Amino acid sequence: MPRFGKTSKKRLETCDDKLQEVFNEVIKYIDCSVLEGNRSEAIQNKYYDEGKSKFRFPGSKHNSMPSRAADVTPYPVDWEDRERQTLFAGFVIGLAKGMGINIRWGGDWDMDFQVNDNKFDDFPHFEIID
Repeated sequence: MPRFGKTSKKRLETCDDKLQEVFNEVIKYIDCSVLEGNRSEAIQNKYYDEGKSKFRFPGSKHNSMPSRAADVTPYPVDWEDRERQTLFAGFVIGLAKGMGINIRWGGDWDMDFQVNDNKFDDFPHFEIID
């Protein structure tokens, strides 16, 4: 059975309880890595400057404490495998829905179930929506 390593656990602990619940359930079925939870001002602005984020600090859901967003990807990581990222996201979203938790994925920002209409893909990004 897959399980989080120390680094993934530590990163997930910086996230909202709902995200922790979801990804602690996901890891029972799919091996994945938590890349980031809460993000510092310096890191957030660096990602913005590099075009990896659309928001400067404190505009990202990663900037609250606890973080309202987590970057999680299936393991082993393969950034070129769009289909695998999409399949993983569908599993996460479906599992979360079954738990009564609404999540938005960075591969379908408008949540219209169309994954090719994004202007900015952020496949590891999952955020709590109320």
